[in-house]
Amino acid sequence: MNIILVGYGRMGKLIAESIAASDSMRLVGIVDPEHHRTFDEIDERADVVIDFSYPGNLTLTLDYVMSTHCALVLGTTGLNEVQLDQVKEASSACPIVFSYNFSTGIAVLKRALALVAPALKGDFDIEIVEAHHRAKADAPSGTAKLLRQAIDPDEQLQTVDGRSGITGARPSDQIGMHAIRGGSVAGDHSVLFLGDQEMLKFEHSASSRQIFVNGALRAVRFVHGRAPGLYGMDDILWGDQA
Repeated sequence: MNIILVGYGRMGKLIAESIAASDSMRLVGIVDPEHHRTFDEIDERADVVIDFSYPGNLTLTLDYVMSTHCALVLGTTGLNEVQLDQVKEASSACPIVFSYNFSTGIAVLKRALALVAPALKGDFDIEIVEAHHRAKADAPSGTAKLLRQAIDPDEQLQTVDGRSGITGARPSDQIGMHAIRGGSVAGDHSVLFLGDQEMLKFEHSASSRQIFVNGALRAVRFVHGRAPGLYGMDDILWGDQA
């Protein structure tokens, strides 16, 4: 498979290294100020584009995959509602795997939360806490939003981003979201269900960004040759049972 990589930050460099070590993938170009500024500067066409860069690159990436009908693995966080709609529209022309987190563990956690949350909502208060490295640009993390969606897909609960001052008693129809930034933390997420005299806590800790790279390359192998559509980690792990 010919791969074009968009962005060459921490994740981009790890992805490039892993592709170089792969027997089934070949990196034919990198769209980045240090390499190629546009897709047009790359001689070979991609079978799959991988984009873990930043929202400002989305239009460039979608224009290319829609015009060539190649596949896309998209892990960019911080997309706004308009951009999310653009991703959905593009998926009618080409296969796209889009996720805020490509960790297998997070995908399993998300599925577990969707299973247990209906039994706990109403009787338990729900709080989500996430921690990331000091350079992360957006908060709360895309993964925290993903977990929140699994807990409350119909958005019946109000999201409260942090608390300050005299807030009064906590209403039961809230989900608290808390972002911690510092050091080199690859990504920690905790979901707490706090009830009367008991607490249930779900945690996931990423020791290295390599787990996201491994998931991204698994997504590449999954999406190559697929029919147009919008896919996620659930489709990769559980297929028709997603």
